[in-house]
Amino acid sequence: MKNNLKTILVLLAAICVSGSCKKYLDINTNPNGVAVPPLKGLLAHATNASAINTYDVSNITSYYVQYLASPSAGSDLDTYNNIDPSNTWGAIYDVMTDIHDMRGQAAIQGLNAYVGVADILTAYNMSLSLNLWGDIPYSQAFQGVDNLQPKYDNQKDLYDTCLSLLDNGISLLQDPAAGGQLDGKSDFIHQGSNDAWVKTAFALKARLLNEVSKTTQYDAAAVLTALASAYTASTDDAQVSLFDGPNPWAQAAINNSNLDLDGWLSSHFVDATDAATYGVFDPRLPLIAELTKFGDYRGTPNGKGRVGNGTSHEESYLSLTGWYSIPAAPLQLITYPECKFIEAEAQFRAGDPQKAYDAYMAGIKADMQQLGTADTAVTRYTTDPAVAVGAGGITLSLIMKEKYIACFLNPVAWDDVRRFDYQYANFNLPFDANLTEFIRRVNYPTSEISRNGKNVPSVTLTDRLWWDK
Repeated sequence: MKNNLKTILVLLAAICVSGSCKKYLDINTNPNGVAVPPLKGLLAHATNASAINTYDVSNITSYYVQYLASPSAGSDLDTYNNIDPSNTWGAIYDVMTDIHDMRGQAAIQGLNAYVGVADILTAYNMSLSLNLWGDIPYSQAFQGVDNLQPKYDNQKDLYDTCLSLLDNGISLLQDPAAGGQLDGKSDFIHQGSNDAWVKTAFALKARLLNEVSKTTQYDAAAVLTALASAYTASTDDAQVSLFDGPNPWAQAAINNSNLDLDGWLSSHFVDATDAATYGVFDPRLPLIAELTKFGDYRGTPNGKGRVGNGTSHEESYLSLTGWYSIPAAPLQLITYPECKFIEAEAQFRAGDPQKAYDAYMAGIKADMQQLGTADTAVTRYTTDPAVAVGAGGITLSLIMKEKYIACFLNPVAWDDVRRFDYQYANFNLPFDANLTEFIRRVNYPTSEISRNGKNVPSVTLTDRLWWDK
């Protein structure tokens, strides 16, 4: 473990020394920097930072989907106030710039595996941005001083670009000549396996194809075709579990234990898993949350703030020993359980309730097993009449409810919540919300408005993205 952590630090340091850690509009040049950063270092940064970007985005969206709640009443995230997501925007463009550099350098050297991974990671990071903001710069981005005010490209066009990038990445990685090109120690997601990257590309493609379920473009057969080449087990998951320090969600739990209040569970999520809403106790809850001093689980209502002074365990937080919040916990980009729920939804929409139900049950079991749920608890939950409804009782609501739990702390949950129009049981507006309807997008960052204001679109927090009409 120590050697792996040292590898991360050395490779990431190499990138920053090279001058490749730059924003797409950065006009500063390091006169002591290496002109061409090493491919291994770029791959290390691209894979590690893509996972960190997953956390950064989820640290916004987890409040909108009510996984988490602020212990402070009237928090901007809880109550749909404008926030300043400049750091998240900058982090995503930082890594996309390095991926752009990696792709260019690899193409010159004829290293198609690196080009393929670059295309897949570009699609992933761009989709994170698109689903927060909609229109973003891309076609004129990454040009440095040649274009300090890039235009904003249409979000639907960029969605199509993401699909094209995934297809291109798959083609390049499946080329026999690309075998053995990736450096396994620098690839923190798939350790240099071309086959694993191909599966991830197909999984991401299925996610994107499923994302458009509210549009006439939706094609359940295309979703299922992509899934057929994606994950077959949780060992295929795209994730990173080695960091310079603890997993960021673990740091939230540590912060909270040190009275720097962080990582509080929303009452909606707790109620959805402790039998209050659905009448069945979910054994994953003890693997996520701390018990209160009352010996039960109690969430914090979004917008309302904590009960008491926050130091007496009146409410539940991310656990110091929880699966998602121990120091070595992985940050997951996309997983096998998510793929099973995508399959369940696609089969349901295609009119095959038996296959939908089978995939739904497989997704529940896979997620529970991944979290280390006891076999007896898995059996008890999956045979409860509220869960084991059979093919005749399967509904889209049940599929989305179980996917919501299985995708805990993943940004895709907000995409799903918006696709499902927030129609989850007992999902209510936050207390003292600053909007009269549910939030649909994030405002553009002040960093963009100040330097590229003439191109920044004028939007409101209730304006819907193209696939959310």
